[in-house]
Amino acid sequence: QVQLVESGGGLVQPGGSLRLSCAASGDIFSTYAMGWYRQAPGKQRDLVARITGGAITVYAGSVKGRFTISRDNLKNTLYLQMNSLKPEDTAVYYCNAFKSPRNYWGQGTQVTVDS
Repeated sequence: QVQLVESGGGLVQPGGSLRLSCAASGDIFSTYAMGWYRQAPGKQRDLVARITGGAITVYAGSVKGRFTISRDNLKNTLYLQMNSLKPEDTAVYYCNAFKSPRNYWGQGTQVTVDS
């Protein structure tokens, strides 16, 4: 069992930055592939970025060049640095931990980009 707790969301103006964190506990963090997903009202939950235990990263096209995913395996923490934020980035952001067949989600943190 893995517990995931996100933090760092909030209200930011367009062009601003936020850093999300996801603290993990309960299993060997470094053995899980980790990811950030987001869900806007009335829309499906979509992948934002993911990172393997070996730090190989994948990004959604809409965030490439603006967002950076990283992990600290000693601190059992996943990060998402979000720069040049746009109103369309507004969503609840969820942390995910995956190691087949296990799949865990955090409770989500709200990010609102608005002037």
